[in-house]
Amino acid sequence: MRILHILDHSIPLHSGYSFRTCAIVDQQRSLGWDTFHITTPKHNESAGDTPLEEDVNGLHFYRTPRPQGTVAKLPVLGQWSLVHATVRRLNQIVPAIKPDILHAHSPALNGAAALDVARRFGIPVVYEVRAFWEDAAIDHGNSRKGGARYRVTRALETRVLRRVDAITTICEGLRTEMLDRGISPGKITVVPNAVDADRFTIEDSSSAALASELGLNNAEVLGFVGSFYTYEGLPLLIEAMPEIIAHKPNVRVLLVGGGPDKERIQQRVAALSLQKFVVFTGRVPHESIHQYYDLVDICVYPRYATRLTDLVTPLKPLEAMAQGRLVVASDVGGHRELIRHGETGALFRAGDASSLANTVIALLNARETWPAYRDAARAFVENERNWRTGASRYEPIYRSLLDESSQRRRTA
Repeated sequence: MRILHILDHSIPLHSGYSFRTCAIVDQQRSLGWDTFHITTPKHNESAGDTPLEEDVNGLHFYRTPRPQGTVAKLPVLGQWSLVHATVRRLNQIVPAIKPDILHAHSPALNGAAALDVARRFGIPVVYEVRAFWEDAAIDHGNSRKGGARYRVTRALETRVLRRVDAITTICEGLRTEMLDRGISPGKITVVPNAVDADRFTIEDSSSAALASELGLNNAEVLGFVGSFYTYEGLPLLIEAMPEIIAHKPNVRVLLVGGGPDKERIQQRVAALSLQKFVVFTGRVPHESIHQYYDLVDICVYPRYATRLTDLVTPLKPLEAMAQGRLVVASDVGGHRELIRHGETGALFRAGDASSLANTVIALLNARETWPAYRDAARAFVENERNWRTGASRYEPIYRSLLDESSQRRRTA
């Protein structure tokens, strides 16, 4: 089976999106399928101009040049120029690759490009919804709910959902929203976020030298590893620190990563005079991430309550569970799909700094409960959120579409 994945961006850029893609592709290749990969011009906007083809970590990527000219710079028409550029690139590579399936991943622009090419070549399209484009635009500050751009992007998303041959999505929240839009339940398959549990170890491999370098020796460490977007709610963790420190003066916060909200977080740290309690590492190599996880006692995910966070499940808490870290998270819908309060982690009221502080303090005062939390979380990942089983959900979708396509050709 030959699958062409159409992607917004990919490695070497580090994001939950990129890591999910790699996990899917790795598992599909382990099943003996041939996978191919193309990124849209949006990859080049983040990575800078790249070659038309690029090998990264054993995977071959076809890149799409950025569109040029005035139209490409306009707010709405510029988005359509991205679709047209992706279609042109697909028209170049599809005849050579001869894929059996076009598997387009969010955003809807990728689904629109896949549908255009599918009509020409008669190839089934699977569209994978990782988040709704209109909601992501709000949380990134590019749109406002109910505005013209919001309505246009929502309409495009729904149009793509109706026209593709099959839909996959990462969680029940997104599936429910699609059902509310009138999409047939039989068309949608949930392939949840997962991790390769074998790549994580619950054994402590923390580095005394790294802890010393970061000023974390003998500290009780709260940590966050990931991208600093506004919806992640990291300023709320900073707001909770004075109350936590009043009860637990040895607590420190380790923030690993970077992103657009970093300056605001640093300003809040300075305003509360918490510089000696909060450590920023900046971005670190992905292969070193486990060393930083192992310095952390409790991973904290203080996401604010938005449509995006209520509908979408994140990947990072699963990595923390697989690594044997305790998890504390806000009670937004995406977290409630992953974390069983009092069993695999602890939830606090979203947006409530005192609730966050009280939840952390209670866990720090009950260290005897930590092994049970860790064992239950690791078992959840191994049994329910492991890519070995998750990726197998694609096979019946692909097989069914290929059978239907073959039947149409025979009767044509």
